[in-house]
Amino acid sequence: MSTLIIAILSFVGFIVAYNTYGKWLARKIFGLDPEATVPSQELKDDVDYVPTKKEVIFGHHFTSIAGTGPIVGPAIAVFWGWLPALLWVVIGSVFIGAVHDFGALVVSLRNRGQSVGEVAGRMIGPRAKFLFLFVLFMGLTIVLAIFGLVIALIFSYYPESVLSVWVEIPLAVAIGVWIYRRGGNILVPSIVALGIMYIAMAVGAYVLPIDLGKWLGIDLLGQTYLNVVVIWTLVLFVYCFIASVLPVWTLLQPRDFINSHELVLALALLVLGLAVAGFTGKADLFASAPAVAKDIPPDAPPIWPFLFITIACGAVSGFHCMVSSGTSSKQVASEGDAQYVGYGAMLLEGGLAVVVIIACCAGIGMGIFNRTADSASAGGYTFQAVLKEGSTQPVVNQDAWRTRYAVGEKVTNPDGATTIVGGGWASHKLREKVSAFVDGGGNFLASLGIPLKMGIAIMAVLVASFAATTLDTATRLQRYVLHELAQTVNFKPLMNRYIATAFALILAAAVALLQGSSGPGSGGMTLWPLFGATNQLLAGLAFMVIVFYLVRRNKPIWFAFLPMIVMLLMPAWAMLHQMFVPETGWLAKGNYLLFGFGIVVEALQVWMIVEGVIAWRNARGNYPELPPLQTAVTKSGV
Repeated sequence: MSTLIIAILSFVGFIVAYNTYGKWLARKIFGLDPEATVPSQELKDDVDYVPTKKEVIFGHHFTSIAGTGPIVGPAIAVFWGWLPALLWVVIGSVFIGAVHDFGALVVSLRNRGQSVGEVAGRMIGPRAKFLFLFVLFMGLTIVLAIFGLVIALIFSYYPESVLSVWVEIPLAVAIGVWIYRRGGNILVPSIVALGIMYIAMAVGAYVLPIDLGKWLGIDLLGQTYLNVVVIWTLVLFVYCFIASVLPVWTLLQPRDFINSHELVLALALLVLGLAVAGFTGKADLFASAPAVAKDIPPDAPPIWPFLFITIACGAVSGFHCMVSSGTSSKQVASEGDAQYVGYGAMLLEGGLAVVVIIACCAGIGMGIFNRTADSASAGGYTFQAVLKEGSTQPVVNQDAWRTRYAVGEKVTNPDGATTIVGGGWASHKLREKVSAFVDGGGNFLASLGIPLKMGIAIMAVLVASFAATTLDTATRLQRYVLHELAQTVNFKPLMNRYIATAFALILAAAVALLQGSSGPGSGGMTLWPLFGATNQLLAGLAFMVIVFYLVRRNKPIWFAFLPMIVMLLMPAWAMLHQMFVPETGWLAKGNYLLFGFGIVVEALQVWMIVEGVIAWRNARGNYPELPPLQTAVTKSGV
């Protein structure tokens, strides 16, 4: 019952925050005006600038910012215990993440849909614009490379998810044509599409799991480029090229709307399963995992500051400012929708992160069913339940959680000291991070009588769909960033949408398919440690732009200034720790690729802060107006 109470309190907190703090920001700070002209109307081109109903743009925005971030981050962070992770998700979402997303959206809406990087040039200075855009470019390159690998690995680990994810694409195109060419209604066909996706999930789970490794007789990762991860990554990047140059109404919007239904249904099932499991005592958060862990792996980093960069998307994420100012601001049909889209979507993502934390602890503790390496390649499962003697009820205990996370076993030495043998922070690869949520969520769905294999399929498709949505949105965002950089240096080839998109994806593919110890593709995953710190530093820089926007309009800034300090300090601290800590730091271990990247990111951050300090003294009340529309460069040809 305590598990259910914690979940309910978290959800109620988000609802209260939306109707109090969110409304205060919308009315008193940003002064949203439903009658104001917005970029989607002023610059309408039916490609990127498309006025869209708030329910549809909410679906696009939410599925784009979610991805695997609110799944992977909390799944890692419960190493330190579920309580610190839960507190950071709830408090961070309400007072930092939602403010960041909402603020970036409003700033872009008031600046003709320009990205936060472009706005930085007017609010802070021309050099700040180039610095911010360059940070965006590096961050998006990492996002594209890593998320391409993430989805490729999900398809490999969970072949039952592949069919449903790809079936969604022609369904979305058909819905897009139906709505925007024939004026049809989106709700009914999107629900029908969701039903077809669930049928495809069942087919993938029981009849036709699409396992390229088994079909082609190749390895997941190998010493040649003929391996499953490489093939899926290249296929995904080809899809991204097509999806990101098409008008948003063709694929992006309807697919994201379908995905939003998928998420709502999956979350409803998870919460209902959590309620049943919590009410009956099958799921017990307190008994399953420690609130504050003591037996953490010896090579794990300290909770301060790493909690704040490990859980990113579930609490605050710099990537969200790119979505808010890159695509969503070009589609919002009324300023009055900004709170619903910007603030509301982030709170829903916080709710997802809460469910992930509970699934990775209480869900796993219900009784483990493991998917082994052999069964993964064959599309099968190995079920292993820990049962009470003479009972059919799983034991709810911390040993199951410890085993699932490979933290290791507690061993008492002859002198009475307790040590941890086995496991370790480095042993927690992508498989463990993602499957912790998939397996724990499957346990919750099983509480409702849903077959375990079908529950696994539902969870795997949910993860893959979100990651794919983030991937194609990030490709479109990178195109915008390259266009703005090309304008800055007057390099015309990258102002072409096709050349810019191809350049972005070729570069991302080169990074993703770096040669590593396990072959092509494994090297790209070495960049994963950079993602958290770089992403959160970007959030701090976005807050800086929001603060300057408010200062120049003589608005209060404390609610954005304090989060700005947090999001500049914590990621920088974490990056420096990873670079210089003795013995295990990047410099000490000779990992000069990561070290060099870290140096560049830290230098850009310091430079950006210096630019802000210089601009501060003349900023109060000095708001630079936009140039006349006829002289402004739009993105209609991007």
